[in-house]
Amino acid sequence: MNEKIQVASLSVASNTFLTLSKVAIGLASGSVSILSEGIHSGIDMVAAFIALFAVRESGKPADSGHAYGHGKIENVSGTVEAVLIFVAAIMIIVEAIQKIYKIMNGVEGRPGDLSLGLVIMGVSSILNLIISTRLMRVAKRTDSVALEADALHLRTDVYTSAGVFSGLLFIQVTGWAIVDPIIALGVALMIIKASFVLTKEAFAPLVDVSLPDEEREIIREVLRFHADEFVEFHKLRTRKAGAERQVDLHLVVARFTTVLDVHELCDMIEQEINEKLQATHVLIHAEPCSNRDVKCPVEEGLASSCQHCQIRRPDVSAQKPDDG
Repeated sequence: MNEKIQVASLSVASNTFLTLSKVAIGLASGSVSILSEGIHSGIDMVAAFIALFAVRESGKPADSGHAYGHGKIENVSGTVEAVLIFVAAIMIIVEAIQKIYKIMNGVEGRPGDLSLGLVIMGVSSILNLIISTRLMRVAKRTDSVALEADALHLRTDVYTSAGVFSGLLFIQVTGWAIVDPIIALGVALMIIKASFVLTKEAFAPLVDVSLPDEEREIIREVLRFHADEFVEFHKLRTRKAGAERQVDLHLVVARFTTVLDVHELCDMIEQEINEKLQATHVLIHAEPCSNRDVKCPVEEGLASSCQHCQIRRPDVSAQKPDDG
């Protein structure tokens, strides 16, 4: 099984278990913080299913209907996940405020037995730490937006579950019921922050934002390495779709350079960029030098090389004449 699909499936299984456990214990104990964590895990479960679907679909090769591949499915997935966890945070806030109101007015007291809640929060923190670490490792290695989004969800769950665990322990010792909904509000704020970060990261490629500065600099370094083989380059454009990068540029070569030499140069540049930035599709439009500020000495027959181009014209006299 594909590694990306394998870890996505593992995330689905763990989130399903944690969601059912937290919701059941939260309802039984009457703890809004445990129930809020159940809602959080439920959204994570939906997000994990979306991530699983995304990594399956994005791995499909390009076809007639999707000539540039299916990579942006991962970005759509990440954006949807961000919206879902934001909705979850709003639900938690509403529930927590209602709980605070009831406690302040004496309508509701402290939650029931919290022993199982403490156990499930401890298990949740440890399990999500293990799975999120593995998800993030695979996400970075495969440059998967969907898996990274899922890993961020679970990493947030690690902190919120640990926070709820500490709060429940505090309630057990002090009996202060008001701490329960306050913890839930803290969980909601952390979820909103994660939602904002994820939206920013997942949505940007959908509007064809350029690659990060460090990646564009890598592309320029490759071009600078071959600077003595062409005149200049311009119109460098970059974008990303899922794990795939797309780069195109105009490469100006000396007017007397052979098609074969230009082709080999372009192939070499494309290969070196791909070695430094995985899954990069490079398209180079080669065009002849059109510097009209000065007369070309080669075209004027005054020299065998052009000072502007710094490339020598091939010695055509040494080439084998046509048979015809």
